Amino acid sequence: MDLDTKPGQAVRAAGDGIVGYAGPLAGRGVVMIVHAEGLRTTYLPVRASVRRGQAVRLGDVIGSVEQSTGHCPSSCLHWGLISRTRYLDALLLIGLGQVRLLPRWSPSPDVGAPAPYRSLLPP
Repeated sequence: MDLDTKPGQAVRAAGDGIVGYAGPLAGRGVVMIVHAEGLRTTYLPVRASVRRGQAVRLGDVIGSVEQSTGHCPSSCLHWGLISRTRYLDALLLIGLGQVRLLPRWSPSPDVGAPAPYRSLLPP
């Protein structure tokens, strides 16, 4: 999930856990927190203010957003949720339900969109 942010903005832990990784990875700062029952949250690009093995609580500052370039039109925080080996929808952590991805293209007039998307497309 990409969250709109500004460079230098504080990044807070999504829950209690132990820092499993804090440092550079592939040219970006990354923090990964290990939570109960095999869940992990990931945060990047982040300049870490925590260290590996450190206990964190929900809402603790774990770092700050680094300036980033890439697919976001402005700076953004990439926030992930992993259960063992599978990525999950991070919105589940804050009770907002599942993300639904919609096509970004406009259907051609002669084809039309599938029924569930028709009401979501601009006229």
